[in-house]
Amino acid sequence: MEILRRQRWWLGRIVALPFQLLVFAAVSFLLVQSIPGDPVAVLTGGQATAENRAAIEKELGLDGSLLQQLLHYLGGALRFDLGDSIMSGRPVAEEFGDRLPATVELALMGVLLSIVVAVGLAYLAVQRPTSPVAYAVRGFARIAGGLPEFAVAVAAVFVFYATLHWAPAPLGRLSGDVPEVPKVTGMPFLDTLLTLRFDATWSMLGHLVLPVGVLIVCQAGVLVKMLMGGLEEALDSPPTRFRIAAGASRAMVLASVFRRALPPAVTTCGTLFGYTLGGAVIMESIFGFAGIGGYLADAVTSGDIPAMQGFLVIVAAVSLLVFLIVDLVNMTLDPRRRPGVRAEG
Repeated sequence: MEILRRQRWWLGRIVALPFQLLVFAAVSFLLVQSIPGDPVAVLTGGQATAENRAAIEKELGLDGSLLQQLLHYLGGALRFDLGDSIMSGRPVAEEFGDRLPATVELALMGVLLSIVVAVGLAYLAVQRPTSPVAYAVRGFARIAGGLPEFAVAVAAVFVFYATLHWAPAPLGRLSGDVPEVPKVTGMPFLDTLLTLRFDATWSMLGHLVLPVGVLIVCQAGVLVKMLMGGLEEALDSPPTRFRIAAGASRAMVLASVFRRALPPAVTTCGTLFGYTLGGAVIMESIFGFAGIGGYLADAVTSGDIPAMQGFLVIVAAVSLLVFLIVDLVNMTLDPRRRPGVRAEG
């Protein structure tokens, strides 16, 4: 029991995750059900007889009261069954299994590289606060957070592809003369490395520079502001002055400073991932990448209720998992954030 008590700071978060997902599945079901439209009419062109309509509604889980439909949907969600797409007839889970990894990979590239850029820029600005670099970093942090991804992406395509001809055509992740890469994980760039298809790796890098660069430009500014504030406070704190006075090495001092400055930025990264996932959907549309963006647009225009519900549930699952990781990282960096620690102290 003592071991469980000490480990409850992460066990409780993991145990709560499935219940949070079920609550969100119920909310997403009710939200999508409130959208005007008749999926049976869309599927049949409005030509179904009463008998055929009843059979289709039963097959789609649309028969019975709203409560019965909700319970049927939640029961399927517990079995990882999100229903079948109205338009394609395939299971929604399979559709997203084919498309989601590519979108998540693009979003992860944007977030991870934004973190690297933000840490470097924030450190340079804090180390030399009166230098031209510091003023440039502060200006970037103020402006970048308000830039919409689609506007920056269109401008990037116009400048670097249409005008300067430095970037490849925005028509997919690979050039037309490069054969497709066998699917291993569903993440295209990672699959080029796992299958040792380095020709595809190089081609894909060229096609990813602009979309990932746009995500970095639009998202890194928020992290830079958070990190600069945290680093300035940590550099001027008593623990830092004590370590310097005690003769600690520069590496130890920096490690201590970053450990105390990172928790707010890590929390911001969790929120940033959600924004970047949305930005990745936009990048897919502009640069011709296969992913969930086009699939969701088709689902909305066709009134594909199972696909829309599945999108909300799956994106919620990814977001909840990211915030779980954020919580665990923050409570590892700063044990005072763990439940019950302050109360026990």
